[in-house]
Amino acid sequence: MMQAPTTSFYFEHGPKAIILMHAFASGPVDVRLLARRLERSDYSIYAPLLTGHGTPDFKDIILQGSPEIWWQDTQKAIDFMRSKGFTQISIFGISLGGIFAARALEMTPDLVGGGSFGSPIVRKRQFSVHQTFMQMAKANYLRYKTDPVIMADNLQWLDDHIDDLLAQISPFSATVAKDLPKIHQPYFIGQGLKDEIVNPQSSQLVKDQLVNTHVTYHEYPDASHMITVNSAHQQLEADLSNFLTKLYE
Repeated sequence: MMQAPTTSFYFEHGPKAIILMHAFASGPVDVRLLARRLERSDYSIYAPLLTGHGTPDFKDIILQGSPEIWWQDTQKAIDFMRSKGFTQISIFGISLGGIFAARALEMTPDLVGGGSFGSPIVRKRQFSVHQTFMQMAKANYLRYKTDPVIMADNLQWLDDHIDDLLAQISPFSATVAKDLPKIHQPYFIGQGLKDEIVNPQSSQLVKDQLVNTHVTYHEYPDASHMITVNSAHQQLEADLSNFLTKLYE
């Protein structure tokens, strides 16, 4: 959630396919380090860009996106990998992306496995990223050299409207949480214990509700929210690689 948005990317290698979903108000750059590590082990990787993301204007996230649209994006990502001929597909996501990865596993039994990293699927407190979103929006406008007057107007609009979108995410994630027992595929959870966005106990609650599958659970004691890019990323990559080796045996 702390990186500048980018476009979708696709790395084609061997027959074992992985979809990586990015965080809210960010982009596939969230998972590029992880993807580069995994492709060295001959996995084929696709990281789609969620609708409304990756543009010069953060208003597009609100005007074009919604949980339902991002769920459609997730389904399209699965269809994309199938269209490439892959039959062994797993799906993982960071933060918001983890909600959609979990939903995919609930609704698509032929996926071989997946998981979530620092994801607010089960809430210990309200998932609130208002301030972080506003900081990222300002940084994005500065990056694109937006006129200061336009930037000020846009930031005020975002401040007035972002909570409406966040409020839409809550019931969607609640549905995903309720349906976690539907998941029968192996599931990986990674959680930074110094997460400043999501209560670290939330990942433990996800584990507790995954009652019909084997869960691999890893905590990173000194890591903040974005464990795919922060101090935990190398350990996460190693842990996930071990999980994937067993998953695709």
